[in-house]
Amino acid sequence: MAAYIFKRLLYLIPVLLILSVVVFFIIYLIPGDPAEVMLGDGATPEDVEKLRQQMGLNAPMLQQYTTWMGEVLRGNLGTSFFMKQSVAVSILDRMGPTLSLAVLAEIIAIVIAIPLGIFAATRRGSAADKTVMTFSLFGITVPGFLLSLFLMLLFGVQLKWFPVAGYKPISDGLWLHLKHLILPAVALGVIHSAFLARITRSSMLEILNAGFIKTARAKGVKEWAVIYRHALRSALIPILTIVGQSFGSLVAGATVTETIFNIPGLGQLLVNSVQRRDYAVIQGVVLVVAFMTVIINLIVDLLYAIIDPRVRLNR
Repeated sequence: MAAYIFKRLLYLIPVLLILSVVVFFIIYLIPGDPAEVMLGDGATPEDVEKLRQQMGLNAPMLQQYTTWMGEVLRGNLGTSFFMKQSVAVSILDRMGPTLSLAVLAEIIAIVIAIPLGIFAATRRGSAADKTVMTFSLFGITVPGFLLSLFLMLLFGVQLKWFPVAGYKPISDGLWLHLKHLILPAVALGVIHSAFLARITRSSMLEILNAGFIKTARAKGVKEWAVIYRHALRSALIPILTIVGQSFGSLVAGATVTETIFNIPGLGQLLVNSVQRRDYAVIQGVVLVVAFMTVIINLIVDLLYAIIDPRVRLNR
């Protein structure tokens, strides 16, 4: 187990290195100049050039990359051009809201999707099965921003059950914290639950037709035990894979939701940084999110062996 973890952590090095190269050079293709954005329309060309020199933007791009990467390897993600503070500090300040939103959205997706997928699989071809699949199709096709606006209008404006925007840290109280996250978490969770429900149904259908399930039924094992103790456990591998991938995409894809609900998370930080051409922050956020995604996938791989002993980690 320890050797496998160490080997997977070593894989992070080339992955993050390649990602850093791609992110660095693509970001510099974004139209606009950070110096011009910072100084405004009234700045003279001389002022812009002086600021570019101070920010190191006049150096060759390869030199800028090697300088930046050298600092990253020492744990320094750079300094924000606009916020005048460490990129690492900016990310840490915004990490809490994003993780809280992603965790709550993932819980909502799991609570909705897995029971629905099991329900549909055990009633294959019935009206209930078709209803669940229609719901999943709805969740896949409806844009997240549209669902967010609908939830805001219904539960925030009309019913006034939840705030339509804003964020409260957990230090202000658990209920107040959750109250501000429920609508955006539901918007994200419902979208992600749609695909997860389809995967759950497909995985369960495959297992329910397996020989050991037929044997268990022939021995008189109760149906609930057949479904939840035998079939679901065997079907969890693909389900767990999708859960891990969806959590990574929730962290990375919360940009629109955080912007709509005015949540001060990584997504909002990334959007603001793109608008201001704050390259250091953009690069830092992307690298951190990518690192988190790889770590989540590593945890999912380790859980495989716990759920199914037939899985070996020395592959």
